[in-house]
Amino acid sequence: MSTFSGKSKVFLFQGDSITDGNRGRDEDPNHILGHSYAYIIGGRLGNELAEQKPVFYNRGISGDRISDLYARWNEDAIYLKPDVLSILIGVNDLWRIMKGEPSGVTDRFERAYRHVLEETREVLPQTKLVLCEPFILKTGAPAEAWDEWSKHMTHYQQVVRALAEEFGALHVPLQAAFAAAASRADAAYWLWDGVHPTHAGHDLIANEWLSAAGKSGILNG
Repeated sequence: MSTFSGKSKVFLFQGDSITDGNRGRDEDPNHILGHSYAYIIGGRLGNELAEQKPVFYNRGISGDRISDLYARWNEDAIYLKPDVLSILIGVNDLWRIMKGEPSGVTDRFERAYRHVLEETREVLPQTKLVLCEPFILKTGAPAEAWDEWSKHMTHYQQVVRALAEEFGALHVPLQAAFAAAASRADAAYWLWDGVHPTHAGHDLIANEWLSAAGKSGILNG
């Protein structure tokens, strides 16, 4: 087996609690990626691409909105110089609006998301972007006002899809996959409160991510 002598590819996962997965805040490699889809993807690619010694960072923070990502983008994204940058965000933006919280008075989702992508493209033009579609299922809080939740989330999904096309990013659709999964087992089996994935839900996200990434070719080179 030949020894890999090139630069290790850096993968960065960004988002809120869905990405965070109770990740470690130190350098303990047993906990550093948490227990979200980022851990599953990191484990699978880390094994498959071992000769290339890929590096994986999880910088998801529970409770974050897209504007929170932008506020910490220098230290938690640009500084890390990722080769592949994956973003999954949106449910907290919607949560603040639906709960009538002061931080949800105006909807900054599209505006702040665009700022994040513009700055990333400007500073890291070679970084491959992966935009994951936010999602919900009809259980927990979303079920209490499903029509409103669904209307707003559908809009967010359209925004993410349009931004992915505009910025040449890989788009990972997730809502349809969760809807299909809910026909196999009840919604709470996948998203225990309609928002946060269970172990099975995280595996579903990881599979959709890896499938889309594999077909796109971003894992090559």
